[in-house]
Amino acid sequence: MEDRFREFTFLISKIMRNIHRIKAEEMTELGLKSAYVSCLYYLFGQEEGLTAKELCDLCGEDKSAISRSLDYLETNGYVCCESQSAKRYRAPVRLTEKGRQTGAYISEKVKAVTDAAGRDLSEDERETLYAGLNRINKNLEKICEQYGG
Repeated sequence: MEDRFREFTFLISKIMRNIHRIKAEEMTELGLKSAYVSCLYYLFGQEEGLTAKELCDLCGEDKSAISRSLDYLETNGYVCCESQSAKRYRAPVRLTEKGRQTGAYISEKVKAVTDAAGRDLSEDERETLYAGLNRINKNLEKICEQYGG
């Protein structure tokens, strides 16, 4: 049991560190941080835009991290938000032309890295892996709910 826990947490942590490292290395030339990359990636192709709440859910980031990312991205011309009201958290954010170009570049990079990372997996193995990870995540969410969160 202890070995299973150690291996699972070790591998998940290593995968996340590698993903963050790849994001950082690939985006250095653009001057973008990992959280910015995720926002641009998920906004790419969303003509109607996404709200900050939707980005939180998609990126797996908290409200303050997404807010900081969107502030940076808006200030630097990657995104725009039509609402300047206090309810900005629920207003759609859209990519500007600069954001669309950067989003296209990021999307190409993500596809290349994803293809390279999974090149030794058959489609059946990939489906089994994702199905298993989804079940583990749902089980962990249920456990978290027991703690009140």
